[in-house]
Amino acid sequence: MSTHPRALETEQSRPLPTRRLGTTDMQITRVGFGAWAIGGPDWAAAWGPQDDNQSIAAIRHAVERGINWIDTAAIYGLGHSEEVVRRALKNIPTSRRPYMFTKGGLRWDESDRRAAPQQIGAPDSLRHEVEDSLRRLGVERIDLYQMHWPPKDGTALQEYWQTFLSLKREGKVRAVGLSNHNIQQLQQAELLGHVDSLQPPFSAIRRDAAAELAWCHKNGTGVIVYSPMQSGLLTGSFTAERAQALSKDDWRSRSSEFTGAGLARNLALAQALKPIAARHGTTVASVAVAWTLAWPAVTGAIVGARSPSQVDGWLDAASLELNESDLREIAQAIDQTKAGSGPMMPPSQTQKTH
Repeated sequence: MSTHPRALETEQSRPLPTRRLGTTDMQITRVGFGAWAIGGPDWAAAWGPQDDNQSIAAIRHAVERGINWIDTAAIYGLGHSEEVVRRALKNIPTSRRPYMFTKGGLRWDESDRRAAPQQIGAPDSLRHEVEDSLRRLGVERIDLYQMHWPPKDGTALQEYWQTFLSLKREGKVRAVGLSNHNIQQLQQAELLGHVDSLQPPFSAIRRDAAAELAWCHKNGTGVIVYSPMQSGLLTGSFTAERAQALSKDDWRSRSSEFTGAGLARNLALAQALKPIAARHGTTVASVAVAWTLAWPAVTGAIVGARSPSQVDGWLDAASLELNESDLREIAQAIDQTKAGSGPMMPPSQTQKTH
C-alpha cells in the first residue's frame, strides 16, 4: 500500500480538503468512510441485514469521490467488515488506495456470535488480533491501530499501551490511537508514548467528549469522531415510523435515543437543521457532520454508508464550513429541543454565547 494515498480527482469531484492527523505524516480528508454497518447481521452490535455488494459499491464510490481513509474494526461483523473492505479495494491501484484504520481489544466467541464481546488488553491477545486484521485487510501494515475500548480483563493501561507502541516500532502499524478513552486514560498513555489519535463518539446530540477534544487539541493528538449523525438520527430523513420499523437485529431498536421522548427531541433537532442546510444548498446530514468538524480539535469525522447514494448524502460535509450564525442557530436549537448533553458550541464560540 502506498505511504501517501491521495484523493482522486474525478469528473464528479475535485480533491477534497485534507488535514494532518495529529503529529503523523498522514493528511486525511475531513470525512472518512465508516465500516461499522457493513459488518452485516448476527452479532451483538449489528445494524441488521446488509448486502455485501452494496457495501463494496459504497466503499468504491467513496474512494472515487475523493475520500482517502476508511475506519473499521475487527469486531464489526466479527471480522466480516475488514474482509469486505479488502474486497472493495482489491482492484484499486496501490497508489490510490485509502488509509486503513482499524481497532482491536474486543474478542468474540464464534460459538455464540450474538454474545457481547470481551474487552481484552492482554499483550499476546492484541498481537494475535493485529495479525488477524492484517490478514483480513490484505495489507502489510495498518495505518492507524486503535484500542477500541478500555479492557476489562485486568490488563493495566500501561501494559496494553506499551504493546501498541511496540507494534508501531516494529512496523506492524503506522500510528496508534485510543477509542472511547477518557482524559485520565489519555494522560496515562501519553506519559509512555504519544497518542496519535483519539476516536470518541461526538455529534450535536452526544457532546460529552468536548473535554477530551480539548485535551487532544492541546497535546497534538488527532481526533476522528464517530457517529457524527448520531447513527442516522441527524440525517434529515429519519422518522419515528422508521425507528419503529427497525429490525430486532438492529442495535438501534434497543436504544433510548431511538424511542419515546429521546427520539422526539432528536428528530426535532434534525428538523431545526433543515433551514441551515437549505441556505448552504446541502443536506441535513452534511450540516450535522460539519458541526462536528467546526470544533478545532476534530481532524475528521467517520461517516457510515450502506450504499453509494448514502455517501453522496453527506459528502458535502468534507468542504462545508459553518459560520458563526449557523453555529449559534444550532446551539439555540439544541437548547430549545433539549436534545443530548454537553457544550452546545465549539470552544472558540463559547465566550460569545449567553
